[in-house]
Amino acid sequence: MTGRRLRTRLALLHAGLAFACGVLLLAFVDLPLIVTGNTTHKPGTGPSTGATTNVAEVLRYSAVALVVIAGVSVGLGWLIAGRAVRPIRLITASARTMSADTLDSRMRVPAAYREFTDLADTLDGLVRRLHESFTAQRQFVANASHELRTPLTVQRTLLQLTLADPDATAGTLRSACEDLLALGERQEHLIDALLTLAAGYRPIDCWEPVDLADVTRNAVLNHHAEAERRGIRVAATLDPVTVPGDARLAASLVTNLVDNALRYNVSGGTVEIATMPPGRLTVSNSGHPIPGSELDRMFQPFQRLGTDRVDRTDGHGLGLAIVAAIAHAHRAPVTAYPRPGGGLHITVDFPSIGPGPA
Repeated sequence: MTGRRLRTRLALLHAGLAFACGVLLLAFVDLPLIVTGNTTHKPGTGPSTGATTNVAEVLRYSAVALVVIAGVSVGLGWLIAGRAVRPIRLITASARTMSADTLDSRMRVPAAYREFTDLADTLDGLVRRLHESFTAQRQFVANASHELRTPLTVQRTLLQLTLADPDATAGTLRSACEDLLALGERQEHLIDALLTLAAGYRPIDCWEPVDLADVTRNAVLNHHAEAERRGIRVAATLDPVTVPGDARLAASLVTNLVDNALRYNVSGGTVEIATMPPGRLTVSNSGHPIPGSELDRMFQPFQRLGTDRVDRTDGHGLGLAIVAAIAHAHRAPVTAYPRPGGGLHITVDFPSIGPGPA
């Protein structure tokens, strides 16, 4: 309906312009004839009858010509307008047939309509990004459902085995309860990580100055006991740095980076952490060699080096995904590259503090 209204308006506009041009053309032609017909007679005598007749004939033919011009211009305008709005109809039809399952299709527009081809390519890019987002969301939901369902299955099996044991003692029941508590605690950690990841995907509503050095110092102190238990030496060089952002999310980003550096390290390894102006945070850790082709996958949810899914006994596989999401919300580029001797070096460049973020 919208395309038909647009076609009608374009046709009427074309007809109106053609009719106006016809009126101007006939006016330039007829006015001199009318003036000449009224002045080509001798002074003191009446106007020439032949001249008057010629003027009347000219006016009659001019009126007929205007009617013909109006009719032809309306028809041609309708055809031209139809050809002009054809790409819009094609794009509209393609958009109406799209759904969440057919976002990988493209909008076909004839190459002759270069301007509309650019529009179609822009919309195709938008649809492609939506398709990638929906695909990632579905994969994330499937992985999260599996991660949450597995502990529930283990809990149910543990309870069934304990209740089915006729010789169960108080010690057996206590051991089963302790196992259930451990599984429940792991589920709580996973849910907290999922909530943090979801918060990282949302844009920041209230920007405030964040002392990045102080946030990093707290994260290092909180992981001091774990570093000693693993035999890992942590070296921190924290220059004063203030960046705009969300303090709680920034703390979660640093915590996940430090936790990742400790968890995927080697016994007797090292972790080097530094903050430097204008807003750079670097975390470098020793560890096993990392192929460069695996870096992108490591920042996806529930992924870990060398496996399609994270090992349930060693983390939940959301640490670097949380880092990437929070960094994106802060408009802070993240770069990572493998260290030559093994391990990973990660850099997060926060925007510098100023009058306020755009």
